[in-house]
Amino acid sequence: MALLEGTGVTKYFGGLAALLNVDFYVEEGEIVSLIGPNGSGKTTLFNLIGGHLNPTRGSIRFLGKDISGLRPYQICQRGIGRAFQIVSPFLNLTVLDNVTVGSLFGKGRWSAQGGKAATQDACQILELVGLAEKKKALARNLSIGELKRLEVAMALSTKPRLLLLDEVLAGLSPKGAMEIMATIKEIRDKGVTVFVIEHVLKAVTGISDRVMVLDQGRKIAEGRPEEIITDRKVIEAYLGES
Repeated sequence: MALLEGTGVTKYFGGLAALLNVDFYVEEGEIVSLIGPNGSGKTTLFNLIGGHLNPTRGSIRFLGKDISGLRPYQICQRGIGRAFQIVSPFLNLTVLDNVTVGSLFGKGRWSAQGGKAATQDACQILELVGLAEKKKALARNLSIGELKRLEVAMALSTKPRLLLLDEVLAGLSPKGAMEIMATIKEIRDKGVTVFVIEHVLKAVTGISDRVMVLDQGRKIAEGRPEEIITDRKVIEAYLGES
């Protein structure tokens, strides 16, 4: 049984099919990348997995149970965390407080004792993502690279078994991208499965166990990174037939 599995996943917006009969799976312990040109349906698929949208038809199962139609908070508390492409921390809270809030929400620790444990968890997560030295800084004062790391830390603080990362490398320098790629590998090595949307093909080949490709709402390819980057259908989807 796969950790996450979708069968016939379809989403219409009016008469437009953003996703059409997409089957997919993520095994525990994998880093799986989801790629495709703009408008191919990548973020729509993540929105369906995370409960921000409901599928028109098809099913999505996590740990063998159908999560289609659940609300985002219900899916989060079942063990799926998400970092968004557009970061949205609490700008007037410190880095540590932002991550502590996530830990409280994910674990349901609303007692005073729970708050202390959540803060301890948050400090460990900030060490993992390289923000420990910034824990007292206000989120509004962080650089874009630091905000991306904070977004990942907030998602991790909910204690996910599966982490969805939506273009966390977007807008970063090559050095910043390489650092986050290393962090993603470390997150997986600590037992969190990762499903990532990415446009940077170097990142895809550098961190992924498997790559899935969407184009115009359909899955057109799936396989190991070295197979995908030489697949004619994938090349045509990105670069055109010529």
